[in-house]
Amino acid sequence: MVRTKGSITKHVEALAAREPAFARVVERHGIPGPRNSERGAQTLLRTIVGQQVSVAAARSMWSKLEAAYGSPPDLHLLLAATDEELRAAGISRQKAGYIRSLAELIISGELDLDNLPAEDEEAIAILTKIKGIGRWSAEIYLLFAEGRADVFPAGDLAVMVELGRLMGLKDRPSEKQLRELGERWRPYRGAAAILAWHSYNSVVKKSGAPID
Repeated sequence: MVRTKGSITKHVEALAAREPAFARVVERHGIPGPRNSERGAQTLLRTIVGQQVSVAAARSMWSKLEAAYGSPPDLHLLLAATDEELRAAGISRQKAGYIRSLAELIISGELDLDNLPAEDEEAIAILTKIKGIGRWSAEIYLLFAEGRADVFPAGDLAVMVELGRLMGLKDRPSEKQLRELGERWRPYRGAAAILAWHSYNSVVKKSGAPID
């Protein structure tokens, strides 16, 4: 679990005890705070809305969706909406298709977000049936909405950059290389990713520039 102060502290301390690089992150930047999202369709819908747009644009689009389709947006209304109607909320034709995919799977009962499989790979396979939800988005959902402790979004750019730097690698690791490296951090790989983000953001904030 990474959704409470107690659980993230426990997992970070366990990682720091076995990996000196993580111990140095904690020494320099402290233990990161808990991170959590709401379980359910709303979080995945927000993920779709926020893809490839700025935070400000995503907020604007979400506000328009809520104004037109309820707060949170009603999946039945979204499923029935035309591309033109969704376009009025700033939703592209492609994202409209993604939204309908999510709505159809949930309304039909094919996707039950309250009863995803306990095995992480099985849960990822089900979530990625939603158009527009790839492995990274599924892993982020499982990590922050369900608090699954060993979910490891190794394809995240900041995670790859920072874990490569922390481990002293000459080049940024590929996702495959990072997953292989992360095997030794089981069952706390979720906390490893959070520590990577924590370190990356602390360094970027301090330097005022992104890490190459």
